[in-house]
Amino acid sequence: MRTKSLVTAILALALVMTVAAACRTKEEAAAPAAPAASPGTSAWQDLFAADLSNAEFPAGVWTVADGVLTASKDQAIWTNRDYENFVLDLEFMTAPGTNSGVIVYCSDMANWIPNSVEIQIADDFAEEWAKEPATWHCGAIFGHLAPTKSMVKKPGEWNRYAITCVGKRISVVLNGEKVTVMDMSLWTSAKTNPDGSEIPAWLSRPKAELATKGRIGFQGKHAGAPIYFRNIRIKAVE
Repeated sequence: MRTKSLVTAILALALVMTVAAACRTKEEAAAPAAPAASPGTSAWQDLFAADLSNAEFPAGVWTVADGVLTASKDQAIWTNRDYENFVLDLEFMTAPGTNSGVIVYCSDMANWIPNSVEIQIADDFAEEWAKEPATWHCGAIFGHLAPTKSMVKKPGEWNRYAITCVGKRISVVLNGEKVTVMDMSLWTSAKTNPDGSEIPAWLSRPKAELATKGRIGFQGKHAGAPIYFRNIRIKAVE
């Protein structure tokens, strides 16, 4: 009798375990899947060909080595066509004292400073740039809109920009943080920003008047300090 009771107890325990396992399986199947990681940009279009054959720049100034783009002089490099409504994703690395920028919506490459929008790149750790207005700091729309926080890394470390340009709206993500959002239509003056701060005199056209289609460019070795770029890719926004 004891043997029969033991067998009955074992069978009952096995049945309970089977039912519990089935319930867990059902619950797991019903649970939502973990969110997928943010998609990378490997399938996006490279902005420049590896040999820079689709870029415009003064001969000998810009070079590529091991996938890294840099300049020997303060001369910009440009796409050979206009872009509108896009996301531009890239990495950049500063050196001590770097002051450079990503240029969008350029309608006049020969006189690009007042005829484009520049997303600032700077070594904010350098005293010469740290003491300048916040609209000169890394992540700013240069001279017009300061970043909400400092996210640039120290010289020698790679940073990542994701710049979205759709019509008159430009947003800037630096190292995973959205630091700047600009509605160009609000910048109706060439002398003062909407918050009353002064615009540098050389930015002589109101942003509200600028085209929202143009060349994309990168500023070269400005103020004597180099700048490095890699993995520059673009995707159209429908």
